[in-house]
Amino acid sequence: MMKYLKKLIFPLYMDAKNIYEKDPAAKSILTVILLYQGFHILILYRISHFFYKRKMYFLARLISQIGRFLTGIEIHPGAKIGKRLFIDHGMGIVIGETATIGDDCTIYHGVTLGGTGKERVKRHPDIGNNVMIGCGAKILGPIKIGNNVKIGANAVVTKTIEDNVTVVGIPGEIVQHAQ
Repeated sequence: MMKYLKKLIFPLYMDAKNIYEKDPAAKSILTVILLYQGFHILILYRISHFFYKRKMYFLARLISQIGRFLTGIEIHPGAKIGKRLFIDHGMGIVIGETATIGDDCTIYHGVTLGGTGKERVKRHPDIGNNVMIGCGAKILGPIKIGNNVKIGANAVVTKTIEDNVTVVGIPGEIVQHAQ
């Protein structure tokens, strides 16, 4: 049991530290741990994901729904989330069952990582490392978003996006390549 607690607590501390470093409004790591809904949902997600991986689906969904009720952020316990995710002003975020999120990503409020069908296969996006997703953006379907991508506010992305670009608009279009 201690082994599992260590596997849970260290990543959560790294999440809290990352939020503190990225958010200029955060006054301390303790403030993040006690007051940030984006951190609270990560705690509940990591617990629900633990149960989901062990095929305890009802308990996993129950914990995720409690998290949704408390924070306004819905993360399916089957989603796979990397290290140091920063959810800023998270109200209204939805992350689907087969979505994956890489390391060091930032997601703002109102973002959907959603599916486009009812099939019981891969139907949600894969987000690379160091991706920033702006307020209200919708990333839909089994597509891939590359590393170091910025997705603008309210963009709707339904096609795979290469590394190192900025995407804006409806539908999402590449407007800038990293230099």
